[in-house]
Amino acid sequence: MNSILQKRVDDIRNRIQNALCSCGRRSDDITLIAVSKTVPAETIKAGIHSGLSIFGENYIQEAKQKIDTIADPSVTWHFIGHLQSNKAKYAVRLFDLIHTVDSLKLAAELDRQAQKNNKLQNILLQVNVGMEASKSGVSPNDVLDLTRSISCLNHVKIKGLMTIPPVYNSPERVAPYFQNLRKLRDMIREENIPNVEMNELSMGMTGDFEVAIREGATLIRIGTAIFGERE
Repeated sequence: MNSILQKRVDDIRNRIQNALCSCGRRSDDITLIAVSKTVPAETIKAGIHSGLSIFGENYIQEAKQKIDTIADPSVTWHFIGHLQSNKAKYAVRLFDLIHTVDSLKLAAELDRQAQKNNKLQNILLQVNVGMEASKSGVSPNDVLDLTRSISCLNHVKIKGLMTIPPVYNSPERVAPYFQNLRKLRDMIREENIPNVEMNELSMGMTGDFEVAIREGATLIRIGTAIFGERE
């Protein structure tokens, strides 16, 4: 498994580099997040040996068990699943970046828990660019107002935006959604809202990350292409 995993990681890194070169971006423009939901701790350890250092988890309880088991201070953990306010205290303790904040209620609870933990919690705002009823996220029309509201909190810091676009069989069909997220990011950035850094765009997964890189992604979330199909 280790050699297969190493080959997959190397392949992804090569594809990332090729995608960056083709659109004139630099290697340090992209951060690779290995999506490790349902992946056992031993496999994640093998991933660390293969050069992975940032892992994305979707479920609090599963993540806590793995983070405790691996106990590697060199590893960074991101939360990329739907987060309920009643799990905010665990998320603040476990994760360096939370990608999926989509309401003032959730942000306020993260702020409260971060204050308790003497922490500044970095967050992204999840935007439902496809306006899909099945997906979480603030609507594109409301994201500026939400940004302003959250910016008043002292223990969370907005670092950018995140989206999960509609699923298509052609990556190019997803490009407009990535473009829209980038335009939203740029629009909010021009507002110069205090306590807001609109630097990050978390978009792009196994099937479409090269298009996402072309459209300005800074964080890509890759699971299947690294760890294989979920069981």
